[in-house]
Amino acid sequence: MSDNGHNPYNPIPMHIVRAYYESNDRSLKTFELVFDHQKDCDQFFSNYDPGQFCQLSIFGKGEAPFGIASAAWEGEFVRFTVQKMGSFTKYIHTLQAGDPIGMRGPLGNGFPLEDWKGKNIVIIGGGCAFSTLYALTKHVHHSKHRPDYEELIVIYGARTSGLCMYKHDIETWYQRSDMEIHQAIDVPEEDWSHHVGYVPDVVKDVAPSPQNAVAVVCGPPIMTKYTLPVLVNLGFAPEDIFTSLEKRMKCGIGKCGRCNIGSKYICKDGPVFSLAELNALPADI
Repeated sequence: MSDNGHNPYNPIPMHIVRAYYESNDRSLKTFELVFDHQKDCDQFFSNYDPGQFCQLSIFGKGEAPFGIASAAWEGEFVRFTVQKMGSFTKYIHTLQAGDPIGMRGPLGNGFPLEDWKGKNIVIIGGGCAFSTLYALTKHVHHSKHRPDYEELIVIYGARTSGLCMYKHDIETWYQRSDMEIHQAIDVPEEDWSHHVGYVPDVVKDVAPSPQNAVAVVCGPPIMTKYTLPVLVNLGFAPEDIFTSLEKRMKCGIGKCGRCNIGSKYICKDGPVFSLAELNALPADI
């Protein structure tokens, strides 16, 4: 049992209030969930920070971890974007508004937002892993939080324009005077007026300054692998580079041992780690 008396293995009863596709090929679908009981809602939002994840579960179908794609100020709901990849996510994609679903969370640690106050924030995302960075950007945008941080730069890449998520919100970001937004796709497309190229190359071109700055990277493993050295070459210290890992997570609370690397558990000690912390871990075999 947890300190609040809730069994961490028991899913919180939720139901879907909105479900809509993000991508043209319908491989990415966003769900907004609300709580069946107010006490569960209050407990969740008293503990939630951007960067954390939840386990979504469907009785008889299974359970899987997903990053949270909503900021707390948006309302008493929790947003997730699910990529259709296997049998469980394929089933989730069949769900619609009104359907019940279970959720455990928030789990893991979030971004160290208190430590970042007074600094520039460089957000670098790729593919559907941009979901937690979307939540982080939305958090910083709130009028209560925006004065706590200096410059905000967002770099977001997808394979094609049709796979870009949160299109409506991102279009409004270009109109904001308090942030810089760079979008990229892998190959040229007609009517695409933003960057073309892979995210590490776009980061080189944008060349964000490491002065009084932190950088956050979330994306496919290959993108992250090649982006981290770019940031180091730009002068970012390992202590100022952060990433979010998702590796074989199963129980989500550090009990099953499926996600350990050395003495760390990705689900409990992460999923957010600094590059300095990762450099201190043994090589993952």
